[in-house]
Amino acid sequence: MQSTLHPRPPAGLHTGIIMDGNGRWAELTGRSRSRGHVEGARVARAVVEGSRSLGIGVLTLYAFSADNWKRPATEVRSLMRLLRVYLRSETESCLENGIRIEVIGRRDRLPPVVVREMAAAEGLTARCDRLLLRLAIDYSGRDAILAAALAGPTSRREFGWNLDRAVHARTPVPDMDLLVRTGGERRLSDFMLWESAYAELVFTDTPWPAFTVEDLASAVREFDRRERRYGGLRPSRTAPGARVRSRTTAPTGAGTGSSAGSGVVTAHEPRR
Repeated sequence: MQSTLHPRPPAGLHTGIIMDGNGRWAELTGRSRSRGHVEGARVARAVVEGSRSLGIGVLTLYAFSADNWKRPATEVRSLMRLLRVYLRSETESCLENGIRIEVIGRRDRLPPVVVREMAAAEGLTARCDRLLLRLAIDYSGRDAILAAALAGPTSRREFGWNLDRAVHARTPVPDMDLLVRTGGERRLSDFMLWESAYAELVFTDTPWPAFTVEDLASAVREFDRRERRYGGLRPSRTAPGARVRSRTTAPTGAGTGSSAGSGVVTAHEPRR
């Protein structure tokens, strides 16, 4: 394994969020789309700071997808400026709160100034160990899977290592436990396709700029109500009302490189 990888992520849930609805929120409230993205960055800060108290150890935020390059050039430039400002402004706060920043995704298509800010944030927070914040920037789950497969893995574990290398992930993390999407859409949009194979899905109509830490807490409570069987049968109950705790770990080898307030719509439990 690469020596640059951290040995392990902080303990807790691996939660991913597709932060959708910035533009639609802006249009509905009479603001510019750029203003919607600025408000979305403000919400991201609050959610990151509140995540650790909810038992989250790894938080992966979908900040900019590989398909977002298709947006108007003016909006893309605005997003790149916002990413640069966010990385620079949040690094000090993350240091104070023990939050390690890592960026996953391609780097060759990003403006050099953004890549420099990414590297600076990662370097300065490298020893923080209370929460791992992963920002998915110019990220595509399908492209990552293809790159990992083309590297010629001989086992699922080696495939996981290749997948980490494909997206410049420095810390091998467990599979995603909980995947939340805001903004009303009910799809994954090429986000963490391999890693979310058994994630519990929570969709909410709330657009990202209106999302709160309490909405995230509601999604975590919904996760705790789910039974996670990873394709197995429901265990025998030893007493009336007994149930399986949802925060169980995936079977060995299931990982990659290592082993909502109102309007919430939850996906059905997997019953393979």
